[in-house]
Amino acid sequence: MRNITVICGPTAVGKTEYTIKIASALGGEIVNADSMQIYKYMNIGSAKPTPEEQAACRHHLIDCIDPREPFSVSEYQRLAKAAIEDIFARGKHPVVSGGTGLYVNSLIYDMDFSAPPQQDEKSNPRRYRLLALAEKYGKEYVHNILREYDPAAAERIHANNLKKVVRAIEICELTGEKPREFSESLVPTKDYSCTLIGLTRDRAELYERINKRVDILVQSGLFEELEELCAMDLDEDDIAMKGIGYKEIIGHMKGLYSREDAIDLIKKNTRHFAKRQWTWFRRYEGITWFNISEYPSDAACIGEILQWITKR
Repeated sequence: MRNITVICGPTAVGKTEYTIKIASALGGEIVNADSMQIYKYMNIGSAKPTPEEQAACRHHLIDCIDPREPFSVSEYQRLAKAAIEDIFARGKHPVVSGGTGLYVNSLIYDMDFSAPPQQDEKSNPRRYRLLALAEKYGKEYVHNILREYDPAAAERIHANNLKKVVRAIEICELTGEKPREFSESLVPTKDYSCTLIGLTRDRAELYERINKRVDILVQSGLFEELEELCAMDLDEDDIAMKGIGYKEIIGHMKGLYSREDAIDLIKKNTRHFAKRQWTWFRRYEGITWFNISEYPSDAACIGEILQWITKR
C-alpha cells in the first residue's frame, strides 16, 4: 500500500532540519502542515524554511495563501491531498511536516468536510442556540458552558475562537464524549498508510531553543513585518493575525504593554503552545518518538530514524 511519512513535534524542536534531511534521504518531497507557514508575506513570524532550505528539498503548501482571504482546514485537506497525489504520481515519497494538529488530523484520519452542518434554527437548533447566547451575552459566556463540560478543553480553546468552542460543546452534547476522546476515536484514512514519527527534546532544552528563536525572529524584523501586514489592511480580526508572535505585537501596538513585555509574552505563549502540541501528538496511536536530546548529534538521531523507517 502507498505510504506517507508524517513528522510531528512541538515548535522549535527541529522539524524543518530533520524533515528536509529525512525527505532527501527517502527521495521524497515535503508537504507543509503548519497553519502559519501556508500564508504569503508572513515569513518571519511563521519561521518558514529559508529559500536555501526549500531549495534543498521541494516543499508544497508553503507561502501560497493570501492571509486576507478566508482559509479552512477543509481547504487545507483538499490542497494537501492533491499535493500528496502529485508526489505519488511522480514516484516520490510524501513527507508531511506537522506542527498544526488539525491539519495533521485531516491527512491521517478519514475526515469528510464536504457537508458542513447548517447553522439555521430549524436544522441545527443546538448550534443556533449557542451562537444566539454568544450574541446576547458574549463569547465568554459560551466558553464557560464548555468549561462546565470539559475544563481541559476550555483551557486549550480560547474564548475568542467561538467556532471551536461551539464545536467542542456540540461534541460533548451529541456524543457524551469530551472533545479529546472524540478526536481519538477517528478512523485512519484509507487513502494511504502513515508512518508517524514524533520529535521531542528535554523540556529545558526545548524551552531554551524557543527563547533563542524568538530573539532571532525579533532581530530578523518580526515587529517590522507586523507593521507591513497592518499596512496591507490586516488586523487582529483576521485569522492569520491570531498566530503567536503577531497577536502579542498587536497588543504592544495598541499600547497594552511595552516592546520588552511583548517579547516575553511571545516566549511564554510559544512555550505553552509547544506543550499543547506535544500533548496533542502523543495521543496518536502508532507514533514512534525520538528524543533528540538523548543523541550525541543530529546526524545520529536522523540516522536512527531513517534506519527505523526502512525496516518497516
